[in-house]
Amino acid sequence: MSDPTPGIRARQAASFGSRAGAYAEHRPDYAREAIEWGLAGADGTPRRVLDLAAGTGKVTVTLAELGLDVTAVEPDPEMLAELSRLLPSVTALAGRAEQIPLPDASVDAVFAGQAFHWFDADLAMTEMARVLRPGGVFVPMWNYEDESVPWVAEFTEIARMGGRRPDTDGDRQPATHPAFTPFESGRFRHAHRRTADSLAETLQTYSRVIVSDPAETAPLVAQVRHFLETNPATASGEFDLPLITWTFRSRRR
Repeated sequence: MSDPTPGIRARQAASFGSRAGAYAEHRPDYAREAIEWGLAGADGTPRRVLDLAAGTGKVTVTLAELGLDVTAVEPDPEMLAELSRLLPSVTALAGRAEQIPLPDASVDAVFAGQAFHWFDADLAMTEMARVLRPGGVFVPMWNYEDESVPWVAEFTEIARMGGRRPDTDGDRQPATHPAFTPFESGRFRHAHRRTADSLAETLQTYSRVIVSDPAETAPLVAQVRHFLETNPATASGEFDLPLITWTFRSRRR
């Protein structure tokens, strides 16, 4: 599928708030090992961490569980409200990657889960460089279904609506920026406990589904449900959806 037009892309980027509750309930978290690997890329021990475009707090929750001082920044008011409801002890601020509401050199690490591809990359990395201390680390990360598992590959072939997941690190790796060292990458396997119903609900939190005509997406959701209800690996109630957290890290010079 070709890249969406700027207008459709803007609609997709702004679409998640309408499904904030479903996003919080059905989207997976991230491999803890991936988050720890990202933090290990900083010079020194990170204490103050920014979760940028935090959504409903899928990365935030693990950062908080690690005992870090976490600030979550999110532009969508409905997503931010859901994050604050779920994680009331976390500082949650309205803001964008291109205009971060934090002081200079105020954090040791910046995370962006399932979000960097929505940013104006150069502006966002300039802002991240501003709020990171020298030696701090920037960690963009994405969850993908593990298509090395045959039934998962079949499921994603049905569910992707003609879209394409990245095939190599270079397909997702942010461009170089003078304030940052070259990116390293890592992939970390984990799993999300699902049912046929909940995985079909997850599909409906994807931006390309949210902005599409329901008359177009209803047959897709029905096809996904049928596959999951008849596939031996997923037909018996709960099952594990194998995932890979695809992670990058780069230090602030």
